[in-house]
Amino acid sequence: MSIQIDSSYLIRNLTGLLAAPSPTGRAEPALAFTEAALQALGLDTQRTIKGALTAILPGRQVGVTRALTAHVDTLGAMVKEIKPNGRLKLTNLGGLIWNTVETEGCTIFTTAGDEIRGSLMLINASGHVYGSECATAARNADTLEVRLDQRVWTAADVRGLGIEVGDFVAFDPRVEVSPSGFIRSRFLDDKAGVASLLAAIRAMQDAGITPTSDVFLHISHYEEVGHGGADGLLPGLHELVAVDMAAIGDGQTSDEFHTTICVKDNSGPYHIELTSRLRALAQSEGIPHKIDIYPYYASDGSAYWRAGGAAQVALIGPGVDASHNYERTHIDSLVATAQLIAAYMCS
Repeated sequence: MSIQIDSSYLIRNLTGLLAAPSPTGRAEPALAFTEAALQALGLDTQRTIKGALTAILPGRQVGVTRALTAHVDTLGAMVKEIKPNGRLKLTNLGGLIWNTVETEGCTIFTTAGDEIRGSLMLINASGHVYGSECATAARNADTLEVRLDQRVWTAADVRGLGIEVGDFVAFDPRVEVSPSGFIRSRFLDDKAGVASLLAAIRAMQDAGITPTSDVFLHISHYEEVGHGGADGLLPGLHELVAVDMAAIGDGQTSDEFHTTICVKDNSGPYHIELTSRLRALAQSEGIPHKIDIYPYYASDGSAYWRAGGAAQVALIGPGVDASHNYERTHIDSLVATAQLIAAYMCS
């Protein structure tokens, strides 16, 4: 029988993480939230030189040969240009799809530490002025701009606020938890995975269960740009399980109610031995799960291998609908993911 997961604890951590803006390259708020959660569970945490968060969950056997990784960084943007009219042109971070954040509220983080609000708008946004052009115009970095919620009309006005080229921009997640168990938000990728990992550790502690061996925990903050798992993982690992979202869509087996074991993505197949073990664990523990392949996807496990990592690597995670868009999952998928994480640590 699989371990009991505290779904309220899981959702509290997930909503807390989603409220912590963390575009890739500026993920400290979400790292700090996760660090506090791990410390509250009694774990000693450390940071790598690059800034990733690590900890060791003690097991019955001393010696770290297995690890779990998940990431807190999200899609976002940076200021590319301050326009003469006081609007901002952006450059995207990671695979941000521009039309998915059109009209969304955003925060610009200045180097002085100020947070200035605005919204991402089509340049010719007014339907009563530009007519059908509002509907037919392409949505990209050249046609969208940030409209600041400040009295600014010139580039000098904007610079007077402390905004400069290179400032990070975070878009509002718009979190909603429904009574039916659905969670809608941007950036469930991969804060849903991190929350599931925390819930698995908490459930094991509540049940008085110790992992079979020491487990190295790695929370990265550069996954969305492809190198989060390239460093910070201990040498000598035999196994690495990456916890990241499962992609849902036509032709996919993943859904919002199961955890998914990914056997292949665009970086190639994951390790057959470790993947098979996870499948057997899910089956023996009665954990709702799917097996899937993602065509446009890579993980921190992929980055680890490409950087020369020698361990076996597998990938699991909760099903997330509309990935890199306005995403949605269900508590059942998060619980199943936490159960599979716990089962793996006890195996």
